[in-house]
Amino acid sequence: MLVMKFGGTSVEDSSAIRRLMGIVEQFIERRPIVVVSAMGKTTNGLLECGRLAAQGELPGARVRLEGLATHHLSTLAELASPAEVETVQRQLRERFAGIEQILTEVAAAGQLTPRLSDALAANGELLSSTVVAAAFRGQGRGGTWVDIRPAMVTNDDHTRAAVQFEQSNPRLKELFTTALSNGGVPVTQGFIGSTIDGTTTTIGRGGSDFSAAIIGAALDAEEIQIWTDVDGILSTDPRLVPTAVKVRTISFAEASELAYFGAKVLHPSTLLPAMSKEIPVLVCNSRRPAVKGTAIVREAPASRALVKAIAFKRGITVLNVSSDRMLMAHGFLARLFEIFNRYETPIDMVATSEVSVSMTLDDTRNLERLLPELRQLGEVVIEPDQALICLVGENLKFIPGVAAQIFGSITDINVSMISHGASAINLSFIVDGKHVEDAVRRLHDQFFLDPDPETFEIPAPAPQR
Repeated sequence: MLVMKFGGTSVEDSSAIRRLMGIVEQFIERRPIVVVSAMGKTTNGLLECGRLAAQGELPGARVRLEGLATHHLSTLAELASPAEVETVQRQLRERFAGIEQILTEVAAAGQLTPRLSDALAANGELLSSTVVAAAFRGQGRGGTWVDIRPAMVTNDDHTRAAVQFEQSNPRLKELFTTALSNGGVPVTQGFIGSTIDGTTTTIGRGGSDFSAAIIGAALDAEEIQIWTDVDGILSTDPRLVPTAVKVRTISFAEASELAYFGAKVLHPSTLLPAMSKEIPVLVCNSRRPAVKGTAIVREAPASRALVKAIAFKRGITVLNVSSDRMLMAHGFLARLFEIFNRYETPIDMVATSEVSVSMTLDDTRNLERLLPELRQLGEVVIEPDQALICLVGENLKFIPGVAAQIFGSITDINVSMISHGASAINLSFIVDGKHVEDAVRRLHDQFFLDPDPETFEIPAPAPQR
């Protein structure tokens, strides 16, 4: 059994869904479970409807919602069997009527609360999975629509709910074991879950990858496939560096570092469930299914490449806390980090000296609440609009001269923080946000001028005209 997750661009219209079905057909003997995101731009569209309703513009929200309804209904009409088009379209209209009720509630409240945001956004996946399941039935594959919410149990931290694995895993196993025994292709939703009392939640943007990995781990799947709109894990963002090359195979640890530090191809939490069961993860391009993707495994083959990939995060905030009370004192860092813990604010990087601590944040929602308590410990200086650059490769910590190569390629760009040695496979540093693109391009030129063909897939040269 395998789990196949398809992102928003893989279900954006009838042509994309037909490609999806063709891909699944190739693996039909392996009993696939299909996990889908919302159709491309649907989640953003639903949340925009919510924002309009909260601003008192309910008529405008309804017009925007009607556009989403038209797209889903017309896509269904192209894919479902003639015998059930009307039935499934009725189901879709009922769901859109439910969305309109949520918008009315938002307008009455005058705000899009986290609970209402989840109730609204979750419909994207519920709609797309309904269409995809009907498409499989139209193809004669007996698509079974499976509502993930009763089995994907979360806490009530709306918009970023945490999955409760002890309760979820047995429910997921039972739910999908039953769905597979009925024959056909089970089609379910990523991104969404529910509290123990049945209130709909979401597990954060990009959480469909995470959902697929959770399902795969709960069922001890033989493989988890993530189908997206790129060929796999690339040496860096191809929108920034068109010459980026694809990594053939990468370890769980390396891929996790890249995802956490900004690589967009995977949700940062995706690999944790797969790692716990040592289930291989394959990242592929649904628009180019013949192209072999990147395999993520427990231990990748040895590589001659110093660096396998470069990731980056924009919008980083650096906090510098300085205090003479740190000098020769103990317990200062414990008090400092307790403040971040209390306000549920994660820290990416930390650097310390005798009397100061520098930290990076990419989640600043609680920053204004944090600052008064931090200022009780010492002077606080905030540096917004910074960028974090992360280079990942085997044993970077133990390779003499690698730091010289990295920083020698960007000698005229100021580096304000460096993390090297905390991880054997990761060297990260901070630059001003306006320099990040230039720095990444130079670093890519430094390490990928002549990529190792055993580690990277080198694109064939374009034919001469």
